[in-house]
Amino acid sequence: MQRQRLSRELAKMRNTPPQGICVFPKDDNLSSLEVKIVGPDDTPYKNGVFTLEVLVPERYPFVPPSIKFITKVYHPNIDDNGRICLDLIKMPPAGRWKPTIGVEGLLIAVRMLLETPNPEDPLMADIAEEFKNHKDDYVRKAKMYTEKYAC
Repeated sequence: MQRQRLSRELAKMRNTPPQGICVFPKDDNLSSLEVKIVGPDDTPYKNGVFTLEVLVPERYPFVPPSIKFITKVYHPNIDDNGRICLDLIKMPPAGRWKPTIGVEGLLIAVRMLLETPNPEDPLMADIAEEFKNHKDDYVRKAKMYTEKYAC
């Protein structure tokens, strides 16, 4: 089930790629994917290309994939190890994962998180505080990280 579903999802993304997102299988059984996300315009991540790793569990789509940033990013919802605070990648009741979301939906949500950080549910409290109270400093540091690690 996992392999068939993923094959269909990857074929769809190859034929009609979501904006700013490229996905590459890293192995033949499709359990590991490499993703490139282009930083959205009008954000401090613009012109950056961020690499993510997606690990697809055996029970997918009933269990969500795990996603993490390999590229360092300065963001209130992404920690130093690349972990992402996003309720869509967690099982209920703590999260909102549903089998209908799929890999493409998750990746679009991750890219949207770059556009609109959620400082109310941070992984990095200090960056969230900076985002809320010293936006210019946050933007400057996020641009610096993007130039240093994602360009």
